[in-house]
Amino acid sequence: MLLAAFAPPALAQELLDWSADEIRAIGRHGPWPPSPVRDPSNRVSGAPAGIVLGEHLFNDPRLSGSRRMSCATCHQAGRDWGDGRAKGVGTVALDRRTPTLWNVGYSHWFGWDGAGDSLWAQSIRPILDPREMAGSAAEVGRLLRGDKDLACGYQRAFGATVGTDDERLLVDAAKALAAFQATLVSPRTSFDAFRDALVAGDLGDAARYPLPEQRGLKLFIGAGNCDTCHFGPRFTNGEFGDVGIGFFVRPGEVDSGRLGGLARLADSPFNLLGRYNDDMSGANAARTRHVQRLHSNFGEFRVPSLRQVGRAAAYMHDGSVATLEEVVRHYSEVNPDRLHSDGTPLVRPLGLSPQQRTDLVAFLRSLDADPPPRPAPPPLCP
Repeated sequence: MLLAAFAPPALAQELLDWSADEIRAIGRHGPWPPSPVRDPSNRVSGAPAGIVLGEHLFNDPRLSGSRRMSCATCHQAGRDWGDGRAKGVGTVALDRRTPTLWNVGYSHWFGWDGAGDSLWAQSIRPILDPREMAGSAAEVGRLLRGDKDLACGYQRAFGATVGTDDERLLVDAAKALAAFQATLVSPRTSFDAFRDALVAGDLGDAARYPLPEQRGLKLFIGAGNCDTCHFGPRFTNGEFGDVGIGFFVRPGEVDSGRLGGLARLADSPFNLLGRYNDDMSGANAARTRHVQRLHSNFGEFRVPSLRQVGRAAAYMHDGSVATLEEVVRHYSEVNPDRLHSDGTPLVRPLGLSPQQRTDLVAFLRSLDADPPPRPAPPPLCP
């Protein structure tokens, strides 16, 4: 039985027919927002004092070697926690786009290549990377010991005075940074209102969702098979895929994506198999322990969340696609010969008509919403 069959005549033109299977598929993309999550590998995850310390550190340029670049330099609240550039810029121009931090606390792999298996480990990488912030554990240690407000905030968060082990202090700073970043949850959208109304059978509210967005959603969960990879409340499976984007970053040099990321993950002293994991059971390290590095991982990059996607240009891991319309065109016309993964590719040319492309973009933009203004961070030690 089709839901629209029960709609009053005045609403029949404003609500498409939705089958029970389609309603179930749409329902799986919510509810939003999800419940907060706590990272057992991070003892200050979800702790108010850890979050406050993390926000202050996030905005502190003294974490960088030059003392001029903070995490917020590239992850700007006013730019949806990105930088608005096609590719990031640290101490040098980078090869990948700066990813948004919206909803990052719900992920289980981090970075475009998954070289981080925790948000705190991922937060360490740009601090130490000479191409990005070019900092060091010693500098982080000196900062925490030398700034009385940060030292006070550290003691409140971790229940101990600042010690002398610089690497431990680097990890603790990153855990506070992760605690803060996990609070960055994107707002509800017009899609969420439609989804909730449709699941509840509230036809009046469901009919408020414009017809182009409804048609685009039908494509998304239907013929387009977009929700094969972009599923669940965050519109991502959190894994990696090859979508036909070239892997040469310059003549003779390639970005191997997930293949290289897994090598860096295995070599990292900060992965969940190491001594800094606060989950003594080790249960949260099972994914890291069992992940396999395969040739098929070459050229794979993280499947991004689609929430706030219309506000996040440019697109793809390398910023090579300028607009959302061009992203949809790419998937409509992708050349299978450009897919360089083994096995059966998930991506195939969709062959969408101009109207279908317009509708799909309209749906994707319904996953955007203006976030509320952010208040100033509270003091470290009131």
